[in-house]
Amino acid sequence: MAAALASVLLAGLLTSCGSGGGGSDRSFTLVLTEPDITSVPLMEAVDQVRAAGYDVTIEEAAEPELAVEGLIRGDYQFSAEATGPALMAVARGAPVRIIADLVGNQWAVYGDARADDCGDLDGRAFGIFSEGAMATTMVRQWIEKTCPKNTRPQYLAIGDSETRTQALLAGEITATALEQSDAAHLATSAKGRSLKRLADFRQVFPGLHPQTVYADADYLKKHPKPAQALIDALVDVQQKINDEPGHLVELVRKHLPDTYSNDVLEDTAARYVDEKLFNAAALTPEGVQDTIDFFVDTGAIEPMDAADVADLSFVNRTRAKGGGPS
Repeated sequence: MAAALASVLLAGLLTSCGSGGGGSDRSFTLVLTEPDITSVPLMEAVDQVRAAGYDVTIEEAAEPELAVEGLIRGDYQFSAEATGPALMAVARGAPVRIIADLVGNQWAVYGDARADDCGDLDGRAFGIFSEGAMATTMVRQWIEKTCPKNTRPQYLAIGDSETRTQALLAGEITATALEQSDAAHLATSAKGRSLKRLADFRQVFPGLHPQTVYADADYLKKHPKPAQALIDALVDVQQKINDEPGHLVELVRKHLPDTYSNDVLEDTAARYVDEKLFNAAALTPEGVQDTIDFFVDTGAIEPMDAADVADLSFVNRTRAKGGGPS
């Protein structure tokens, strides 16, 4: 497990430590990895920050590891994606700090008629994104800790979530882990097939924060005002999403107009709103520590304290001003 997780770190991560000093008190760059519905609140927050007079650039990276490396080099000041690469970078001395939640744990395991519980997965094909993916880590931990002893699925790497969904529907795999947006597509496509949710990872790992917002620690120290403006805006956007039915759909159509078809967008958005998955200001030191401990348990990192990994002063100030989803 440790070797699989460690392999996702880029070879240059250690040697590139040290911020390049990018950004200013009025400008910064945010990097996203394959933006989807979970990125939309942050993209809208950037629009609000721009309207307040900040010069903000959004760039895209193919993998979270590339985004983290860019933070270390100073190419980017903020990113938001899988927490694991950020923690592993911090464990190796990188100047990266977690500052807020991006989205709650939205992953769940879905299986077909052959699987009544996780014990039925032994020896059966289980679709995963990749060996180093966050969802794969959760799957392996779930099977190790909650399934009958010696349950050993046959993991099959299928990187594209839509392809995994189709493989599940076609019976080519017995189970896979999917995000809420993929689950909405699955429900639409099932057409009477016997599919079931075998595990909700938000319940299995209640303290885990798999996707967070993180930043260049040196930038946060030198330029706290734009960081505070971004977090204030993000919390404001999320509160409106949770309070106003249909607002998330409007934002998706604004920022990602070609990503979701109309027949699944409303159901997909409703899942995120109903589950209250957007709550950036909810991140606490205890939540950070639980997330650290999860990765320690996998063997990916050595024990660390939340204070060495996260800077929650920004969300704390937002909460003190009355911000945060209701």
